Amino acid sequence: MRRLLPDPPVSIPDDEQLTAAYAPPDEPARHLRMNFVASVDGAATVAGTSGGLATAGDSRIFDLLRDMCDVILVGAGTVRAEGYTQPEYAPQRRARRRSFGLAEVPPYAVISESLALDPASPLFTAADPRTIVITHGGASSEQQTALSAVADLIVAGTDRIDLAGAVDQLASRGLNRVLCEGGPHLFGSLLAADLVDELCLTISPRLAGAGPMRIIAGDPLPDHSWPLTLTHLLTEEGALFLRYHVDHAAGRGRG
Repeated sequence: MRRLLPDPPVSIPDDEQLTAAYAPPDEPARHLRMNFVASVDGAATVAGTSGGLATAGDSRIFDLLRDMCDVILVGAGTVRAEGYTQPEYAPQRRARRRSFGLAEVPPYAVISESLALDPASPLFTAADPRTIVITHGGASSEQQTALSAVADLIVAGTDRIDLAGAVDQLASRGLNRVLCEGGPHLFGSLLAADLVDELCLTISPRLAGAGPMRIIAGDPLPDHSWPLTLTHLLTEEGALFLRYHVDHAAGRGRG
């Protein structure tokens, strides 16, 4: 797909062009892509979830990004707030993933410091492939045992999750292309750990008003900002779809 900048934004292209526009790097050792939607005034949720901000184009890109990844990384709080269950993949999407050289369905990897997760949830009992749970060594041993019976457990860190170690462990399982769907606290932690390679952001043509959380939450970033390079800009029905590359070298060089 041709480079869209400095041209004005163009409408979402057909499936083949859209796939080319969002193609991940070829055979990366590790690549972590964030996907978020926000209102024009910066809200990441409406009435507590991101669903109120979604558009038809955003849903189309959301599905495509899931179909391009090895694993879907998500925080436990987002799992609870958004009501995550095991994704159902229609034959067409399974075929698309096969055409990318991927397994028909990607696993979830759920990040949880407290392990306040229900082992009886369909997210675990109905998952195929098995859901991965990422925690640290100091988390409840009882919960670790219970979840180990229904999920694949990754322990990274002693008293809090070592995110770099967790992503390395995912890569050691062949899960190199990571799609992270949040939430905002996890985004902030991954960015602070210099693990984010890319941000795909939908700007929904809505104003949410005061109150809702932004796409990044938690402690302030060490350098207060992070350089991004805009890769493309698409539009449909008033929504903007942006793909940004994270400039690791510039981010590290400002201390």
